[in-house]
Amino acid sequence: MKKAREVLVIGGNRYFGKRLIARLVAAGDRVTVLNRGSSAPPPGVAHLVADRDDERALAEAVGTRVFDVVLDQVCYTPRQAAVARRVFAGRTGRYVMTSTVEVYEHEDSEKLVPEGAVDPAAVAVDLELPWDEPGFLESHYGEGKRQAEAVFTTDPAFPFVSVRVAHVLGGDDDFTGRLQHYADRIRTGAPVAVPPVTHPATYIHVEEIADFLFWTAGEDFTGPVNAASHGLLALDGLSTAVAAQLPGGAAVFEVTESGEVSPFAFRRRYGMDNSRATRLGFTFGDVRQWLPKAVAETLGKDD
Repeated sequence: MKKAREVLVIGGNRYFGKRLIARLVAAGDRVTVLNRGSSAPPPGVAHLVADRDDERALAEAVGTRVFDVVLDQVCYTPRQAAVARRVFAGRTGRYVMTSTVEVYEHEDSEKLVPEGAVDPAAVAVDLELPWDEPGFLESHYGEGKRQAEAVFTTDPAFPFVSVRVAHVLGGDDDFTGRLQHYADRIRTGAPVAVPPVTHPATYIHVEEIADFLFWTAGEDFTGPVNAASHGLLALDGLSTAVAAQLPGGAAVFEVTESGEVSPFAFRRRYGMDNSRATRLGFTFGDVRQWLPKAVAETLGKDD
């Protein structure tokens, strides 16, 4: 019989995080969820309450506990990474951080971008930047993730993995409202704001990224890994998929040179190469196959 693992999930109370927790529980793992207490974790898991930015509070909440795996869903800054690195040194056999495709925001390549395009060991870390200011953090999301990866990588305290997640679609609980944005405009005939040239991106379904994180927790590889379904998806393909489930609907595009554009109307490419994860043994789906299902899931909450 497989030995139950001690697993800590930091954050993870919504969207693909809660799906990840459900998979861990179903597998027989002993799961602990740590958050600030604003929402209760699902049944069957232990609960620790602490502000992860407060090192003393985090250390007190963790106490003497030791984990086989820590799955960090909400590490956004190098300061948070530095706190976690100190607190969990010697307390986990594996640390998996949920990162983002946004770490490649400066890599505008016509080819799918591999992990080596951003080496966290070569990323400069600046703990003195105003990471606590919400506006700064929002506008430096990719940089915060890059520097967080760097903190864990350059002076490792445990085996570390950063999962660079493509844009996530699907589910009836998609809190981002991005697909709903298109549905609302197609229903009403309102224009979809786009730049003069839009570029395709790689995506991943909400269930697939939960599967991927669960799988990663049980593997032994380290370093950055891209998580994206096969296939590039352009904006017109996404809009067509939404319109197909809205009778008589069609997207109307309005070009803007400098104004705010609609979600997924990318001014640069966001395509990730998923071959490392594939070689390691994970089987991805194809975005063109699951996209209609993702749209139906998202739109179903209004029907």
